[in-house]
Amino acid sequence: MGNRRGEQTKALIVQKASKLFNCQGYAASSISDIMHETGLGKGGIYNHFESKEELMLSAFSYSIEMMTHHYSEALAGKKGCLERLLAIASVFEGLAERELLPGGCPIMNAAIEADDVDPLLREKAREAMDGLLGMVRSVIQKGMEKGEIRQDADPEFVATVFISTLEGALMLSKLYWNPEYMKRAVRHLQSFLAAELCQTI
Repeated sequence: MGNRRGEQTKALIVQKASKLFNCQGYAASSISDIMHETGLGKGGIYNHFESKEELMLSAFSYSIEMMTHHYSEALAGKKGCLERLLAIASVFEGLAERELLPGGCPIMNAAIEADDVDPLLREKAREAMDGLLGMVRSVIQKGMEKGEIRQDADPEFVATVFISTLEGALMLSKLYWNPEYMKRAVRHLQSFLAAELCQTI
């Protein structure tokens, strides 16, 4: 029973810390901030994590799990390549509207800060971005295999432009507290995807 309670406490710390780190930044968030968020003492936190770094990496992994869940939900029932890509874009729209994950995209937040904060966090952010780019490439490759889109499409190029556009638009939306930047980016991506992927007559 005690072990289960310990697991629940650890999960609560990770959940609260992930929100704090994603909104406030990894370097700017102190153990005192985490104590305040969780209502636990320093010993209660260090009982579950050996260091702030260990908690930081666990919190980042939790944020990525949440994002993976949002992508899965958005993709459920979507059939064609373009429909699936726009479903991925809709997750970014949800981030820009501040409806999904407080603080925006955890990969972008960690990537911007990781150089100064922690090489292990940078590595985790790169792995997470590999997964995101890989998901987009996979959707395009499947579309090519099914003959839905052009056979000469370049999945690497499209995935790079697609994710760069969405991450940049998210940064602008956050900076100006205005989701209109994301809406414009998605509108642009619709024509970009049509030009790069749709069959030429």
